[in-house]
Amino acid sequence: MKHLRFLLAAAAWAAGASQPLSAAEPARPVPPRFSVGYMDASVDPRADFARYAFGAWQKANPVPPDKARWGSFNELEQYNQLALKGILEGAAARAHQPGSVEQKVGDFFKSAMDTAAVDAAGLKPVEADLARVAAISSTPELARSLASLHDHGIDGFFRVFVRADQKKSEINALYAYQGGMSLPSKAYYFDGQFEKFRAAFVEHVAKMLSLAGDAPEIAAAGAKTVFEVEKALAADAKTPAELRDALANYNKMATADLAGKVPVFPLARYLTDRGIAGPAAADIIVGQPRFFEGLQRQLSERPLADWKVYLRYHVLRSAAPYLAAPFEAEHFRFYGTVLRGTPEMEPRWQRSARTIDGAIGEALGQLYVERYYPPEAKARMDEMIRNITAVMRDRLSKLEWMTEPTRAKALAKFDRFFAKIGYPAKWRDYSSVAIRPGAFLANVRAATEFEVRRRLSQLGKPVDKAEWRMTPPTVNAYFDPTANNINFPAGILQPPFFDFSLDDAVNYGGIGAVIGHEITHGFDDQGRHYDAEGNLADWWTPEDAAQFQARAKKVVEQFSGYEPLPGVKVNGELTLGENIADLGGASLAYEALQRSLAGKEKKLIDGLTPEQRFFLSWAQVWRTNMRENALRQQLAVDPHSPGMIRAIGPLVNLQPFYDAFGIREGDPMWRRPEDRAKIW
Repeated sequence: MKHLRFLLAAAAWAAGASQPLSAAEPARPVPPRFSVGYMDASVDPRADFARYAFGAWQKANPVPPDKARWGSFNELEQYNQLALKGILEGAAARAHQPGSVEQKVGDFFKSAMDTAAVDAAGLKPVEADLARVAAISSTPELARSLASLHDHGIDGFFRVFVRADQKKSEINALYAYQGGMSLPSKAYYFDGQFEKFRAAFVEHVAKMLSLAGDAPEIAAAGAKTVFEVEKALAADAKTPAELRDALANYNKMATADLAGKVPVFPLARYLTDRGIAGPAAADIIVGQPRFFEGLQRQLSERPLADWKVYLRYHVLRSAAPYLAAPFEAEHFRFYGTVLRGTPEMEPRWQRSARTIDGAIGEALGQLYVERYYPPEAKARMDEMIRNITAVMRDRLSKLEWMTEPTRAKALAKFDRFFAKIGYPAKWRDYSSVAIRPGAFLANVRAATEFEVRRRLSQLGKPVDKAEWRMTPPTVNAYFDPTANNINFPAGILQPPFFDFSLDDAVNYGGIGAVIGHEITHGFDDQGRHYDAEGNLADWWTPEDAAQFQARAKKVVEQFSGYEPLPGVKVNGELTLGENIADLGGASLAYEALQRSLAGKEKKLIDGLTPEQRFFLSWAQVWRTNMRENALRQQLAVDPHSPGMIRAIGPLVNLQPFYDAFGIREGDPMWRRPEDRAKIW
């Protein structure tokens, strides 16, 4: 009987069935399941496995006009967002107890959808910030204004934040990182392939300044200044690949020593104004010391007027998506259309849902979980995690290239690992966040300031390892190296990743491989530096470290050979961690599937063996169509390889993949055994 109830609940969940919030709420569409209908049977899997696995889907699913890419993640996210739409509209349609989750969510949505009020307000919601910037007359005042802007969530100069000390992971520490740049990465300020984007950025800044009331010639000059300031900051910034290096980005020093690197900037005044004080603020972990040395040079050489126009633009940039239509449209034109190639904005309701999920996500997530996440899902996930962790533990125990001293520490780390599934055990308390209708930007700011203050208040306090960094509806998952845990929000625990209605092969190729992926992150090129307590530590013998690096080098070389755009290859160093995790995820999940099938009759489904369905499920998870500019940006800044590459990249290192589809030497999909990467 229990099993029957489980199946019924699971079926209802997968179909999106639930008690409606209102009679007018539309039914949810069918979730994006694994399907042999996505395959292109005219393609030989030995020649192009990605097209074979989802070529028909690609032809039938061009990128929608309001998206930069379209793939399985986007399909499921759209499915979830339609659920959020019903929740938001239902909450906005009725009166609720003041201060309740429903009141805050409903009034936030009403304020976002009230375009008449947003347009009528014009620039008024940011006039105070702009006036404060305009009144700056000295560097000390610059520091005080910057503190206020940072509390509002407005970017500029650098970032100061609180998170677990990576070498003392039980305590929250103070960090300072590079920041203050509007373009996606350092390369956008210097590389030839991005020259047109630099020119477009200057035009965009001029347009924003003009909308804010600057005369055309003043706006044009200001735009050039903003670009020059940001380019100067970028010159001393690290690249995305360099930012991945956890060891190189951990530079703990006395806060007074950082102040000594930027003596022209009154750092102590800035920190005091942000409420960052006391013994816990005596030290700071500086991510990129060279960046702060460059900031000192720029602050010394550039007139105050340059920094004021730079901050003026950043105030406008931060607020634009929540301001009157001309500001929002211009912001989207550059950051959406120019940078990513997206022709149209998403519908207003969807942009609003994203904003609310980002601002008070655990309030909205609480309502989402109540309606759409069955308790039975956690039980099934627990079982799959147990099966896959058993495989990983066996491998750690038997790795032929690892010596016993390192193995003992690797197993000790693995024994401390744990998983969080679905949603937080304790919901975040937003009672102090004032949300009201007719004040969209004010609501965004209230939520932002709450979160900034909440995080800063944790300085020097014990780390709460039960806390989540993703909201429940999120279609994603992550590994937290300092907490040594994997996290799976409710949003991803649905088809095509997790599908109660389909066979084990499909589920192990989907969510099983995602589980394995996140587990492997604990032992990728960066995760391996964290010990059992989640601290950056050198726990490897030199010989074992060299063995790991030799194997990782094969992954770098493999992915650096892929060329998704003419003349633009995958950055094998930038994507190394994710590529290692993909390789580990697919390999671990495949072995776990084989263990689950042991002693059972292997039946064909849709004419396919379980092994074939496993690899097809993996590939279909990464089905993707992308706009060229979005792909170009991903290749420059994203630590993940493009979906078409992820669909095949790990598989060509696995002999069972070759066996499943009869791939032999001489076939385009063949990779020589000596070139194949095998790490975990």
